[in-house]
Amino acid sequence: MHLPEFEALGLAPHCLDALAHEGYEKPTPIQAQAIPPLLQGRDILGCAQTGTGKTAAFALPTIQHLMANKVKHEKYKARALVVAPTRELAIQIDASFAAYGRGAGLKRACVYGGVGKVPQIKAMERGVDVLVATPGRLLDLRNEGAIDLSMVEIAVLDEADRMLDMGFIHDVRKIVALLPKKRQTLLFSATMPSEIEELARGFLRDPVR
Repeated sequence: MHLPEFEALGLAPHCLDALAHEGYEKPTPIQAQAIPPLLQGRDILGCAQTGTGKTAAFALPTIQHLMANKVKHEKYKARALVVAPTRELAIQIDASFAAYGRGAGLKRACVYGGVGKVPQIKAMERGVDVLVATPGRLLDLRNEGAIDLSMVEIAVLDEADRMLDMGFIHDVRKIVALLPKKRQTLLFSATMPSEIEELARGFLRDPVR
């Protein structure tokens, strides 16, 4: 199936195949605006509600980057990190990476609280391409030595305003401080309160809004 509008954004054939398989026909506004600069390695500050297709907007360029720049997995390390406020959203984002990355053979882990840590530690043991996590469990496992963020190339903070409302901003700051200085950072928020603007200024380098 030919997806000319998605193709025009610069997406690779394996991403276009996954989109066709998922029944996508045209990019949503956030996808059309975010995908090209993300493929160029730019930081992004995106204002998008849930249900606007923003997961695909950040997942597809991330998958394309990981596929184009394959490296050996290292114990407990991840190459891309997505931080989400709730367990439900984390599970949903992980499922989206599975769908959009079908056939790509990317290794994933999804870590969140309220369940046992052992399977999550096991999932991280040999290193992964994509780690989706809630802030508290991510810091827990990092403190136990089961997650190492020193190799993260792309970091996504999703639904930042909800993280603020839920009292996670302090944790988010701690997480960002553990990331390499040289990275691509994406921040998405449905609203842009001043605290989120301030957060973005501290985390993002010359972002595309």
